[in-house]
Amino acid sequence: MNPADLGLPVDVPSTALFTDHYELTMLQAALANGTADRRSVFEVFTRRLPEGRRYGVVAGTGRVLDAVENFRFDGAVLEFLRERAVVDMRTLDWLASYRFSGDIWGYPEGEVYFPGSPVLRVEGSFAECVLLETVILSILNHDSAIAAAASRMSSAAGDRPLIEMGARRTHELAAVAASRAAYVGGFTSTSDLAAGFRYGIPTVGTSAHAFTLVHDSERDAFTAQVASLGRGTTLLVDTYDVAEAVRTAVEIAGPELGAVRIDSGDLLLVAHRVRQQLDELGATSTKIVVTSDLDEYAIASLAAAPVDAYGVGTQLVTGSGHPTCSMVYKLVARATSADPKAAPAPVAKKSTGGKTSIGGRKWAARRRDAEGVAEAEVIGVGPVPAALADDQLLTQLVKAGEVVAREPLEAARDRHRAVLAGLPLSATQLSRGEAVLPTEYV
Repeated sequence: MNPADLGLPVDVPSTALFTDHYELTMLQAALANGTADRRSVFEVFTRRLPEGRRYGVVAGTGRVLDAVENFRFDGAVLEFLRERAVVDMRTLDWLASYRFSGDIWGYPEGEVYFPGSPVLRVEGSFAECVLLETVILSILNHDSAIAAAASRMSSAAGDRPLIEMGARRTHELAAVAASRAAYVGGFTSTSDLAAGFRYGIPTVGTSAHAFTLVHDSERDAFTAQVASLGRGTTLLVDTYDVAEAVRTAVEIAGPELGAVRIDSGDLLLVAHRVRQQLDELGATSTKIVVTSDLDEYAIASLAAAPVDAYGVGTQLVTGSGHPTCSMVYKLVARATSADPKAAPAPVAKKSTGGKTSIGGRKWAARRRDAEGVAEAEVIGVGPVPAALADDQLLTQLVKAGEVVAREPLEAARDRHRAVLAGLPLSATQLSRGEAVLPTEYV
């Protein structure tokens, strides 16, 4: 069974209103003056990485494909637009039969990006492309921010697994998307059941402090949990006294106790003490899981601690200080007439304050050194140099309105791991720095 085919309650039947009012008013004016059918090219990119970040992570591509497929104006949506007089009747008639029929190219999910990288390219008529701006940006900006934070945390954790547990710190639907993005970025499981149901991500969880507190004693709580979930369960040991809890846990579960979780205090110090105590009690294979407002820096500080896994919530689902990637969706080329044979010509906004853009339908490639390590992100308009032909980054995702590149989430996760391995070693440093690869325009 593929849960994505079931139409789950975590999905939204139509994405058509996940857009800004002015997208529809632009459409109305373009339909009226004849520019709506001009062949156009829009690109998604960011002008800079968040401060201190060395690379960005492309995430949400699969969700973008779903959103484009579900961008439909049904009767209820059209009636809402009519009642509010958002657009005129001619535009409503046009929207009633809206189906994206163009092409979409993009960096595959899990790939990394840099300033100026054309992460997504949308081609079709101006009318059909302009409507997708807001929903595409909302997905890519959110998911890529979470994936970038997850990637940094995963690098800091090394081989130790990471559990995503931030559902209670964000919007209920954002929590599902955040879990998905975290999985792409290197997390191994989630506490969020909707994410497990929707995307097949492994789910984990045992008990919270409330379970201990509802019992008359910690011993009663541990006994009940072990009886229900088995000796391999994870017992939360910091409700009262940690040392006493660890002793009680091993008495009840024996040396087969799966793990203990520490959720407060000086994690570095407590982890060392708990490891020593577990070993002295004969529970040498019992693992230690730590939680408590972790971010990539806290995880890195615990590298030498006897910790076996990390649970991360708030900092992950808020992008660890950078909840958006500041991606934009810009028209970079358009035809001068509605003739379908008219070739789009480059256009670009000219502005001060760092908001300039470069016109033209772009390609992107990653140049590598003799050892195969990436050394530059190369972006150009026109023919691709022969030396870079095999290193192009954009792949076709949608062709003539049909999705052609849907893939399992595991593929994006595996891709990200492989891409990181091909970047310079400094990419995973947590110290502040510039983008690990320069962007070159040719």
